[in-house]
Amino acid sequence: MSTQQQSDLRPDLRNDWTRDEVNDLFAMPFNDLLFAAQTAHRRYFDPNEVQQSELLSIKTGGCPEDCGYCSQSAKFETGLKASKLMEVEKVLTEARKAKERGATRYCMGAAWRSPKDRDLDAVCAMVEGVKDMGMEACVTLGMLDAMQAKRLRDAGLDYYNHNIDTGREYYKDIITTRTFDDRIDTLAHVRDAGIHVCSGGIIGMGEEKKDRADMLMELANLPEHPESVPINSLMKVGGTPLGEVEDLDPLDFVRTIAVAKIMMPASMVRLSAGREHMSDELQALCFLAGANSIFIGDKLLTTDNPGEDHDKALLARLGMKPMAAHTAAPEVKPEHIVPSHAAE
Repeated sequence: MSTQQQSDLRPDLRNDWTRDEVNDLFAMPFNDLLFAAQTAHRRYFDPNEVQQSELLSIKTGGCPEDCGYCSQSAKFETGLKASKLMEVEKVLTEARKAKERGATRYCMGAAWRSPKDRDLDAVCAMVEGVKDMGMEACVTLGMLDAMQAKRLRDAGLDYYNHNIDTGREYYKDIITTRTFDDRIDTLAHVRDAGIHVCSGGIIGMGEEKKDRADMLMELANLPEHPESVPINSLMKVGGTPLGEVEDLDPLDFVRTIAVAKIMMPASMVRLSAGREHMSDELQALCFLAGANSIFIGDKLLTTDNPGEDHDKALLARLGMKPMAAHTAAPEVKPEHIVPSHAAE
């Protein structure tokens, strides 16, 4: 769909946000902000459904980048042992287990600056295998060029994750081995290839509120909104430059979720890394603010995640149910999305 067609069919989707407008959203009274976010969320999604993904590190550690938060950087002493790319069948065995646990999207991450073409042969085989199971396939492999993006598209890839991490001005304080525009270029290659974009950032890296506003403005002002927007709470890792950063105010995290939903209402906003340290009540506020995607399973790439039993119990307490695979937001926004329980 072209940007003009998107604008015509979904008139509340904007790509021209100003810094002042975004700052004003962050400054709203908390209750007003959550009401606005939940209202925007219901235009496109059933508020009682949550998309469930599972994430596997298919190649761990040894990354040459210096992302200040990352346990997998070869530049920091974090105690993580580097490994080679997993064999295809081992990855697909783990994918089958994930589907049994309720995952509808399987995400595979490799600690590369960018993949070598020979590595893509194995990754494409993994993507094809996941698709054959009826799940959505997502990978995060670092920077891509246009031809690599097309190869992944031809394998059937649904989503490519490439986070911008933070706002443009603060970016240089977190990463020096690739530029902010390098990340934007990869997102363009993914989008131009016809793959859904998954891109968000990390909150709690010592940034200021204006940096969170800048990050969301960059995402919302892309030619098309990312279909998936993961909002991560920093998982502090000993040995990294951000291992001792000051803790984030939990309500600032909820605010970021809410502002993301208001600015990108047709996008899935994922309550991503950091849930291991969040109370059930904080997670419930995030769902109220418009988050409707989570990672399930005991681990993310290298950090802990709430267990399967805990997630099932929490969603049951909230009256939420899993979203089916390949569920897309409506092309034309309805006046109201009827909650799933209302039709029963």
